[in-house]
Amino acid sequence: MTTINQEQVKRWRLVLGAASEEKLKACGGGSGRLLDGDDVLMDEALAAIYDDTADASGMDAGTSGKSRSAGLGPSSPKLAKWLGDIRSFFPQDVVSVIQADAIERKGLTQLLFEPELLSQVKPDIQMVATLMALKGKIPEKTKETARQLVRAVVEEIVKRLSSNMQRAVTGALNRRQHSPLPSFTGLDWNRTIRANLKHYDQERQLLIPQKVYFFDRARKSKEWTVILDIDQSGSMANSVIYASIIGSIFASMPALDTRVVAFDTEVVDLSEQCAEDPVDMLFGIQLGGGTDINKSVAYCEQFITEPKKTLFILVTDLYEGGNRSELLRRLDDLQQAGVKTICLLALSDEGTPSYDEMVAKKLSQFGIPCFGCSPDRLPELIEGALKGQDLLMLANRVQAGSNP
Repeated sequence: MTTINQEQVKRWRLVLGAASEEKLKACGGGSGRLLDGDDVLMDEALAAIYDDTADASGMDAGTSGKSRSAGLGPSSPKLAKWLGDIRSFFPQDVVSVIQADAIERKGLTQLLFEPELLSQVKPDIQMVATLMALKGKIPEKTKETARQLVRAVVEEIVKRLSSNMQRAVTGALNRRQHSPLPSFTGLDWNRTIRANLKHYDQERQLLIPQKVYFFDRARKSKEWTVILDIDQSGSMANSVIYASIIGSIFASMPALDTRVVAFDTEVVDLSEQCAEDPVDMLFGIQLGGGTDINKSVAYCEQFITEPKKTLFILVTDLYEGGNRSELLRRLDDLQQAGVKTICLLALSDEGTPSYDEMVAKKLSQFGIPCFGCSPDRLPELIEGALKGQDLLMLANRVQAGSNP
C-alpha cells in the first residue's frame, strides 16, 4: 500500500470512528492499528462528542479495540484537556463547530459555567450566540469571563468591518463640497478630469492636470438617520450579533444618527447601549421568543423625520407572528415616502436561512430588496444606498458577491 493510500485510510478511520477499523483493515488497511501517536488523541477528542458509544457522563481516557472510550465527564481537568486537544489538532473553524456540537449533542454547558474552562474556549460568533441564549443561567463567577470572551469577538468583528464601513459612508456622503487638502481616497476624478481637459497633451496623449479636486472630509453632524431593526428570534442569532456590532460602528460616525432596535413580541431600544458599549448591547438582547415585526416597524417610525435622508434596515426572516397585512402596508408607506428600505434575511457568513417567501416577494414588488448578505459585503450596500443607487439592482450585485 502506498503512503497516500495509508493516509486516506487513516482519514476515513478518523471520520468513521472505531467501529470502522476492522472493515478498513479488510479493505487493505493492514493488520496493525490504523492510528498512533497524535492520531489517537485526535480520535479521542472526536469520539467524546460524535461517538454514540462514548459516555458523556465520564469514562477514562484511552482506546479499546472495538469502541472509543474517550469521554467528557463532569470533572474540570478532563474538559480542560479536551479543549486543549481540539485546539491543538484542528483548525480554528473546525474548533468552533466541535465546541458548538459539544454543547448541543452532549449538553456540556459546564464549558460555560466554569471560568477556568470558559477561558480556554475559542472565542467565535457561535459561542457568543450560545452565551447570549444561556445568559440567564450563567453563574456570577463566570460572568466576567463570559464578557471577556464576547468582547474578544466584538473587537475582532469591529476590526474586520469598521474601516471599510467608515470608508463607504464617508465616500457616499462627501460628494458636494471640495477641499484643497490632498487625499488620494478623496480625489474627485470626474471633476478633476472635466476641469483639465483643455490641458490634454495631444502629442504625448496625456492629461496634465493643472488643478486637482478633492472631496471635503468635513461633514455636518447627523446628516443621515440609519435605523437597524433586528429580529432577535433564535434562528437569527448570528445575524443579531453582526447587526448589533455594525450598529455600534454606525453610532461612532458623527454624520449618522443611529438607532438600533431589537424585537420579538416586544420591542427593545438598544440605541444608548449601542453608542456606549456593544458588549452591554449584546447582553441586552434576548434570543428566542415570538415575532411581531409590525410592532417594531411601528416603533421605528418615530425616528423618521426626513424620509429621503433615512436608511431603514430590517434584519429578519419575515416570519410574522403579528399583523402581516399591516406590516406590508407600513413598509410600503416607508418606501413610498422616500425611505431607503432594505430587508436582510440574513447578515451572516452562512448564507440565507429559511424565510417567508410570500412576504419577501411582496416586498420586492414594492421595490424593497429582500436577500441574505455577508457582513463583508454590507459596506458596498450601505454606500450604494446612501448614494441613491437603485436598491434592487444594488441588492442583486451585493448578493451575487456574497454567494459566488
